Amino acid sequence: MTTVVSTRPAPTASAAALPADRPPHSERRAGALLTAPFLVIYLLFLVGPLLVGVVLSFFNTTTVKSGLGDWVGLSNYSEVVTDPLFWEAMWHSVLFTLLTTPPLVVLALAAAILASRVRRGRVFYRVAFFAPYVVPSSVVALIFLWMYTPQIGLIPKILGSVGLPVPDFIGSTSGGWTAVTLMTLWWTFGFNFVLYTAAIQDVPPDVYEAAAIDGAGPWQQIRHITVPMLGRTTSLVLILQILASLKVFDQIYLLLAGGPDQSTRPVIEYIYDTGFTSYRGGYGAAATMVYFVIIVAISAAWYGLRRRRATSAAA
Repeated sequence: MTTVVSTRPAPTASAAALPADRPPHSERRAGALLTAPFLVIYLLFLVGPLLVGVVLSFFNTTTVKSGLGDWVGLSNYSEVVTDPLFWEAMWHSVLFTLLTTPPLVVLALAAAILASRVRRGRVFYRVAFFAPYVVPSSVVALIFLWMYTPQIGLIPKILGSVGLPVPDFIGSTSGGWTAVTLMTLWWTFGFNFVLYTAAIQDVPPDVYEAAAIDGAGPWQQIRHITVPMLGRTTSLVLILQILASLKVFDQIYLLLAGGPDQSTRPVIEYIYDTGFTSYRGGYGAAATMVYFVIIVAISAAWYGLRRRRATSAAA
């Protein structure tokens, strides 16, 4: 009887030196080729303009003349951080964030839960909730401007017909903030709604069935199952909404133009006015960099807080 012994060739030194989870060279090259178009676009349209803005911020560049202008060093930054109009505009952006972020998160969560629990017309409700988000900001501003117009607008007519006071949506500061907040809620909550809808679909149905067997009603299931299991999605929606609200420009500029008397002008409109109305490109670039640092600091603080909570929860 002959015994056949099968032996595997010993790995070469180069193969043994590679980590076990490292992909082969052909896969790495294919991955680099697939990511190359994105990297090129990212460098050209994101990193490139950022570097150009950093360079411009050190010069007294004007947007009506070619060239960088004269070197001014940190003078533009010094003027930005000491300009009360910049911090007033920054406060307007923060105020808008405080007015819009909580309802946009809560309304999106409530709408997603309701749309997931209806028996009929589920697709209709999902499309109806998301549809306003794809409407251009200029169109939305024109619609709401007509609705807010005194005497002939839809909202003043409805309020006046039931004897309620009609706020001055366009000519007063409080009315302006109310107008832009309502417009933003109707226009943008569809994005958060889609995120919550996708997260709800990932909740295992067995969990709800087990809760129903134990006697839990719909409200108890929402309170003790749905909302807790959407914690990570809520954190994502919250930080995305904060960043989006801090970058507000379109609706305030189109609806109110920062008025009345610049009482609703956000920081991006301030940068736009200084850079393209006052033609101070270098100063506008410096204001942009200061605002960019503030946004990055907020994002880093949120990331650090989430990481600390995750670490403490794992421990």
